[in-house]
Amino acid sequence: MAEKRDYYEVLGVGKGASEDEIKKAFRKKAKEYHPDLHPDDASAKEKFQEVNEAYEVLSDSEKKARYDQFGHAGVDPNFGAGGGNPFNGAAGFDFGDIDLGDIFGSFFGGFGGGGARRNPNAPRPGDDITVSLVISFEEAAKGATKRVELDHIETCSDCGGSGAAKGTTPETCSECGGKGYVSVQQRTAFGVMSSQRPCSKCGGKGKINKNPCKTCNGQGRVKKRKTIEVKIPAGIDDGQILPVRGMGNAGINGGRAGDLKILIRVRPHPFFEREGFNVWYEQEINIAQASLGATVTVPTLDGKVQLDIKPGTQSGDILKLGGKGIPRPYERGKGDQLVRIKVVVPKNLTAQQKDLLSQLAASFGTPDTGNKKSGFFNKKR
Repeated sequence: MAEKRDYYEVLGVGKGASEDEIKKAFRKKAKEYHPDLHPDDASAKEKFQEVNEAYEVLSDSEKKARYDQFGHAGVDPNFGAGGGNPFNGAAGFDFGDIDLGDIFGSFFGGFGGGGARRNPNAPRPGDDITVSLVISFEEAAKGATKRVELDHIETCSDCGGSGAAKGTTPETCSECGGKGYVSVQQRTAFGVMSSQRPCSKCGGKGKINKNPCKTCNGQGRVKKRKTIEVKIPAGIDDGQILPVRGMGNAGINGGRAGDLKILIRVRPHPFFEREGFNVWYEQEINIAQASLGATVTVPTLDGKVQLDIKPGTQSGDILKLGGKGIPRPYERGKGDQLVRIKVVVPKNLTAQQKDLLSQLAASFGTPDTGNKKSGFFNKKR
């Protein structure tokens, strides 16, 4: 297998390139190698896929950071996998288990006798997690089914979330009576002050696992990599969030799971540009087609169609293909495709073409500008 090229080299940008520069570079390269322009060139298809792969990484800030640090290994799907239980030592620490109320209560809870504390064994919801998904312009317009890889925290299947080994149950802490905290009194210059601190015997959990589950090390939850299929609705736009209920991190003590939030990133298209539910496309024609009229073939999201160019069409004129734009999610109908005409002035004319144009110019005569000059400058002002 050939070694992968550097993604910055693929797009022709430097490491310090901005998001806009990366997007412009992608559009240029994608247009250069687009399969529609090279239907019989297998190498162009491979290069087009390579450009798409490079953009998918460099357009995502998190993936780009990993790529900058670790190279291709940093964006490999298996990067960082197999690290074991995320609650165990260097494999990670679950900040979701920290009760900030306990921390602040230990410092400030003594004034006024302290407030009510949350039951450490009460159900707590899991955290939401966010992943980004890069899709093509066509997939955003028409909808698609995509596979999404994510790392999330699940309830341990061996202990059911209790943290205790099979056949055993956690015991109520004898030190705090299951409250998870103990009261402490201190004599100060202001008198006797009461405060509360997490129980050192049970670590603030209110229960003790004498026989912890080996799978989760007594934590009740484990980190796992999972692949799911999600349906992308037709008409979704770049930057929108697609929620998947219950696919976030598992809750604690039987609490509900958080949600998965999929940040949609749409790759720019080499030909089309989106504006709301309309699609813009620039069609080049020559001066003969603009002057005499013509029928040209125009690509759309639904395939190629014929577009009539009327005689006398000017550069910058906009023609509309009704209903050839983006579907409106959860509504009927689509936007339109707007075709901006660009009249291309020929270069490197042959001697015959120059002669014909000279004859045409002579037949027009000298244009009479008359008083149009003042009108032009009045418009400019």
